[in-house]
Amino acid sequence: MSIPSSGLKVLVIDDSNTIRRSAEIFLKQGGHEVLLAEDGFDALSKVNDYEPDLIFCDILMPRLDGYQTCAIIKRNVRFSGVPIVMLSSKDGVFDKARGRMAGSQDYLTKPFTKDQLLQTVLALGSLKQREV
Repeated sequence: MSIPSSGLKVLVIDDSNTIRRSAEIFLKQGGHEVLLAEDGFDALSKVNDYEPDLIFCDILMPRLDGYQTCAIIKRNVRFSGVPIVMLSSKDGVFDKARGRMAGSQDYLTKPFTKDQLLQTVLALGSLKQREV
């Protein structure tokens, strides 16, 4: 299966198998290449090898939470321009603000719809290219 040239490489970091799988299905239907990570540690090695165009990162994860994961990725010069979208089941102002402080570009409340996910990719997917 060939990926259309407009498709982006998207990394989805979430400890929930259900969220990872639904994000993968939605993103692939949108023509994007998808890589999944179960937690922050898993994600850090994959970011390095895979060099994603966009990252969706859950906030509440074991070992390394989404804020820590986001901050570590953003501190790396190679990946500082990669947009990161925080995922959370809470739609709190505090969580959104804390995500921004860690370096995220956007925030998506779970469960998200296919349209919400693909709109976010569309809105942020071009950011990385502009910053490079």
